[in-house]
Amino acid sequence: MSDDIKTLDDLKEAVVAEAVVAEAETAAPREPVRDDLGRSYATGKRKDAVARVWIKPGSGKVTVNGREMNKYFARPVLQMVLRQPFEVAGVTGEFDVMATVKGGGLSGQAGAVKHGISKALQLFEPSHRAALKAAGFLTRDSRVVERKKYGKRKARRSFQFSKR
Repeated sequence: MSDDIKTLDDLKEAVVAEAVVAEAETAAPREPVRDDLGRSYATGKRKDAVARVWIKPGSGKVTVNGREMNKYFARPVLQMVLRQPFEVAGVTGEFDVMATVKGGGLSGQAGAVKHGISKALQLFEPSHRAALKAAGFLTRDSRVVERKKYGKRKARRSFQFSKR
């Protein structure tokens, strides 16, 4: 090795190459995480909503709190939000979803289920991780409602000013 190195650039390339080889040896490929029934579980969160999500191979049936997706989330936009992770991963209609969700409103609950589906998908099949991460579905959206401050009507809104 030392006989090929003539300049600092050669030394830098050799060190970088060794680091890449060492990293490749230590980084083990991700293993699928499934239970005895062949399901993957994940928890999704959004605003005040928390969703517990189980996915398993199936026909694409989505059940939320014991009801069908189109009954629980009546708005087409919320149904579209739930389908996004499957479309990004390219597995539309291949998984059955069973979710229980508590807290928040319908929009936050839909976001929580979407987050849970995304995390469960990447646990079930680690090859989907890159696409889901690039779309930003594995990141928990940390925005929550700001608390109300004393002396204010809302979090930041002041009471109406009256000159007289």
